Amino acid sequence: MKIPSIEILGVQVHPLTVGELHSYLAWAIDTNQHHLVLHVNVHALNLAGQQSWLHDFFNRAEVVFCDGAGVILGAHILGHHIPERITYADWIWQLAEFADQQHYSLYFLGAKPGIAGKAAFRLQERFPTLHIAGSQHGYFDKTAGHPENEAVIEAINQAKPHILIIGMGMPIQEKWLCENWNRLDTNIALTGGAVFDYLSGELQRAPRWMTDHSLEWLGRLVIEPQRLWKRYLVGNPQFLWSVLKEKSAGSPPKK
Repeated sequence: MKIPSIEILGVQVHPLTVGELHSYLAWAIDTNQHHLVLHVNVHALNLAGQQSWLHDFFNRAEVVFCDGAGVILGAHILGHHIPERITYADWIWQLAEFADQQHYSLYFLGAKPGIAGKAAFRLQERFPTLHIAGSQHGYFDKTAGHPENEAVIEAINQAKPHILIIGMGMPIQEKWLCENWNRLDTNIALTGGAVFDYLSGELQRAPRWMTDHSLEWLGRLVIEPQRLWKRYLVGNPQFLWSVLKEKSAGSPPKK
């Protein structure tokens, strides 16, 4: 099942709606595929410009969807249209409902000890029949061949989830997935960043009026200034400058 893509700073992005993404996931699971479904925001595209392995990993994935208003703006400047951003803090509830209806199992990997389990509990409060095949914190030795890393892979493969959600932050989650993907027995791998922290209530989200008006980055900056100031105050202008350079270097639009 091929879906159209656009290119932003050399990285493929698939301009999908939530409904289209769910249709793709259903097709991939029902036909027993082994697919990477990643997401990009401004931070991801900046990192991909600095780290060639990450750039290549995004372009290797079957699907890369948009999780950020900045990416939508960048696409618009380059003459593309992305119908919506799919952000995990909202989408995880839709994904859980979809998985519950389709009888797909989930596995949560990441965050501090206890957080992924708490996130699973909150989802199952709303969707009691949702099958969460297991959860595991992200604080283990991720070195290839290390016993802790091997034990995590074995636990996932014993559970054989339809969808594995990895929430370790960028680019740690992508690096771990890149190194271990061929050994994981799951149909779909999703990289969810702080999804378990949001879902569990461990991390506060920006007010709704900010998230609805493309200002979630500002809300996150206010909530976590020490961790995120460089990502947003330096990274956002850097991304915009890169997009404008790409725009000016491109061919003039056809009349």
